[in-house]
Amino acid sequence: MGQVYSNLKVLHYPEKLASLPLSAQETLAPIHIRIKPTNVCAHHCSYCAYRVDALQVGQDMNERDEIPRDKMMEIIDDVEQMGVEAVTFSGGGDPFYYKPLLDVVKRIVDGPLKFASLTNGAKLSGELAEIFAAHATWLRVSMDGWDDKSYADYRGIREGEFTKVLENMRAFKQLGGACKLGVSYIVDQKNAAHIETFVEKIYSLGVDNVKIAPCVISSDGKENNRYHEPIYNRVREQIDRTKERFSGENFDIYDAYHILDEKFDKEYHWCPYIQILPIIGADQHVYSCQDKPYNMTCGFLGSLKEQRFRDFWYGARDKFFDIEPTKECKHHCLANEKNKLILNYLDAETDHMSFV
Repeated sequence: MGQVYSNLKVLHYPEKLASLPLSAQETLAPIHIRIKPTNVCAHHCSYCAYRVDALQVGQDMNERDEIPRDKMMEIIDDVEQMGVEAVTFSGGGDPFYYKPLLDVVKRIVDGPLKFASLTNGAKLSGELAEIFAAHATWLRVSMDGWDDKSYADYRGIREGEFTKVLENMRAFKQLGGACKLGVSYIVDQKNAAHIETFVEKIYSLGVDNVKIAPCVISSDGKENNRYHEPIYNRVREQIDRTKERFSGENFDIYDAYHILDEKFDKEYHWCPYIQILPIIGADQHVYSCQDKPYNMTCGFLGSLKEQRFRDFWYGARDKFFDIEPTKECKHHCLANEKNKLILNYLDAETDHMSFV
């Protein structure tokens, strides 16, 4: 299997890369869009980025918002016609709590658009699960607890849901189909001792991969590192052991557990990824990136309530350069390393291009 999380995937789109600078003559469609159909979720994860006061993401979110069905179908029509390659349904809330989602994905499977989703797994069953198993590219379940009690404590739900989610994932894999089923395991001080036993359970279900990542508790890098310092070595040892025991042809472990930059300062003055992977929120607003949805102060690009996405996008070029990363992005940024790569790529001296 190739590298699913490679930062270099974007280099396979040279025409898009050439269109990114302000001086370019043409605005091209995004490659990928994250759509947040609803902000509704029955789980109450204490570390959820959209509900943590210390993080700027989600600061202006209304938990009752959802995209009207007709507007969602209009968005899907537009992104297909524009040539967008993929959409990921994500939170806000849990996309599987969005009642029109079944109709939406049925609409998508008849066209060229690839799709994927994040979910807590509670509603991963029935016809919706069958459609995802047969036609989605990937599906990732976010988890934290290691048994029924710990899972219920993390999420403020009744005991027994952990077992239910595991059985949903087992049944999903038994459906067959090409969809890759993964788990994102969010590590904090409470579950740090249980990583290896959790991965063993996930492996036994036939799941394709697990991503192990740190919970982010603050927009301050030093504060995050102080939080993880007491557990860091224990977590690293368990990740190394799980790789030795379980990594292979049919199961991957994506190691995203690392020390964060102490400062989240940016040294570049415009963000290429705004044009590559924008966000459409459940409030029908377009946001700049995965780290700024529901932030009206410095993430908001425009509203789709009174206009189509395609009309907004092709008329929004100046908005792509309104956000100044050195001033407005002093926080953890999922696109930071990709942005630096792209800006380095675009800054290559043309007269010396041949001297590779």
